[in-house]
Amino acid sequence: MGWDAQSAARYDQWAKSPCGSFALRQEERLLQGVIAHWPRRKQKLLDIGCGTGTFLEFFWSCGFDLTAIDLSPDMLASAREKIGARADLHLGSAEHLPFEDREFDYASLMTVLEFVDDPVLVLQEAARVARKGILVTFLNKWSLYGCSVRLGKRHSTLAKARWFTWPEMRALIQQSISPGAMEAKSILLGPSCTWNALPGIRLLNSVSVFPWMGAVTAVRIDLTAPPAQTPLMAWETEPTA
Repeated sequence: MGWDAQSAARYDQWAKSPCGSFALRQEERLLQGVIAHWPRRKQKLLDIGCGTGTFLEFFWSCGFDLTAIDLSPDMLASAREKIGARADLHLGSAEHLPFEDREFDYASLMTVLEFVDDPVLVLQEAARVARKGILVTFLNKWSLYGCSVRLGKRHSTLAKARWFTWPEMRALIQQSISPGAMEAKSILLGPSCTWNALPGIRLLNSVSVFPWMGAVTAVRIDLTAPPAQTPLMAWETEPTA
């Protein structure tokens, strides 16, 4: 699927619309919760298929040292306008990443697997270059939003995408790599016509729900054992009964 300057402009226009900006804010809230226990400072993250750089600002604000890659020069040009010199941007394919094994601490695939020819290879490449974990977001086929897009055919790009269910994505991850712990949640329970800040409707779309319910599902894949959340007690003397 080609991504030219017109595609980049169209996506950025949607992201700035009331519906798009609301949806992206909720996605960022979802991501904050899913990757809450990942360390951020001095941790290198590779955003694979960064597109127009929609989430680069979010990752930078989290404290990651950022590198990003995309196959489209036009998408990268738009990303450069947004992020400036705060990220190292590369032109290249998600199926054949031009990086060394375990070069990064983390990798992200933000709504990328829907648009690639070989999602298994993309996941394997992400696991090759990342040491600690991978973050995946995908469009949920079972969501009300997914049903409305497929039935309405209003968005030709999305209608042509490969939509996943949560069981399909979980199986794809397990087939592609050897994950440790996984956590998945979703957001945006209603169709896109409800993605706004009106009372009541806002609550419907701003709460994280089970991974098979919302329009966008985020999956945290830990490639190593997570750090202990509660440190062991340090005894200065031997404990007594």
